[in-house]
Amino acid sequence: MPSFTVSSSGQLDKTVLHKYLSLEQHSAVQCMYIWIDGTGEAMRAKTKTVMQEPKSPKELPIWNFDGSSTYQAEGSNSDVYLYPVAIYQDPFRAGNNKLVLCETYKYNKKPTDTNRRHTSVVVMEKAKDAHPWFGIEQEYTLLDIDSHPLGWPKNGFPGPQGPYYCGVGADKVNGRDVVEAHYRACMHAGINISGTNAEVMPAQWEFQVGPCEGISMGDELWAARFLLHRTSEDFGVVASLDPKPMEGDWNGAGAHCNYSTQAMREPGGIGAIEVAIEKLSHHHVRHIKAYDPKEGKDNERRLTGAHETSSIHDFSAGVANRGCSIRIPRNVVEDGCGYLEDRRPSSNCDPYAVTEVIVRTTVLED
Repeated sequence: MPSFTVSSSGQLDKTVLHKYLSLEQHSAVQCMYIWIDGTGEAMRAKTKTVMQEPKSPKELPIWNFDGSSTYQAEGSNSDVYLYPVAIYQDPFRAGNNKLVLCETYKYNKKPTDTNRRHTSVVVMEKAKDAHPWFGIEQEYTLLDIDSHPLGWPKNGFPGPQGPYYCGVGADKVNGRDVVEAHYRACMHAGINISGTNAEVMPAQWEFQVGPCEGISMGDELWAARFLLHRTSEDFGVVASLDPKPMEGDWNGAGAHCNYSTQAMREPGGIGAIEVAIEKLSHHHVRHIKAYDPKEGKDNERRLTGAHETSSIHDFSAGVANRGCSIRIPRNVVEDGCGYLEDRRPSSNCDPYAVTEVIVRTTVLED
């Protein structure tokens, strides 16, 4: 048994499950519908059998669930509807089975409060000629089932930060098996995962998704988050998106958003980048409210001006400066074009809200 505390799921013999997953399904396909619940952070899932492999979300039926059990409806009027919007290969069931990302709608067919996708789609359509690209760096922390960071001493703390970032070795990193399994699961699913690394705090990791254009950024990051939680479940550990999981002299967790338009990527695009930063500087408060589910309350614990963060109260920008709100990579300055990095979004942000407000500010100017 491992020295840390794992859930009962992590202690089950997965080879027994494999025997059943290898059985013939004939023409039937399992479609796991996944969605964001009423917290705006957690995800839910349930499975429907369909009789042929769907090639697009439009081929799948609208479904429903009990919203009174997901903080999305009252018990007296509990039906909430699932509208399929994106399909991915299911790495857990394999074969032709699918993961189906869904939007949520209330009984009156209006979007639920945590359905931020429906407005983001409208914004991305208006801005499509600018070709907005995004890449989000998703930081997270692996925890024991008792909410203690994975591999940390139960009655103390590991050594100070320094040797853990991109670390190698049993005394530097914890939970690499989970990271590798999640990476491969994303690749199998068809998600544009572009990399991963150990982060500054021990048991903290990061994966990157992108570049993705428009609404696909939010779709792919939410799907990748589902895969992270589902993969961690198999190992009996918890993946936390808390932006400051450990108080004290430890780094928090963000979801840094790399962003560019076609004008920024073309020769001489540094000028367009500078214009975008100027626009962002005038809407700092609006962005802070959009960058975590609690309209800045979660980021207050993280954006302190220390631990590679800017102050939540001030807007700043700089070249290669990880203590700024907006970082311009040094190679972008040297090349004269490229992208900017907004370092303010929290690890538990809604990527639909983040990408929407960035495009509103820099492209639509509304």
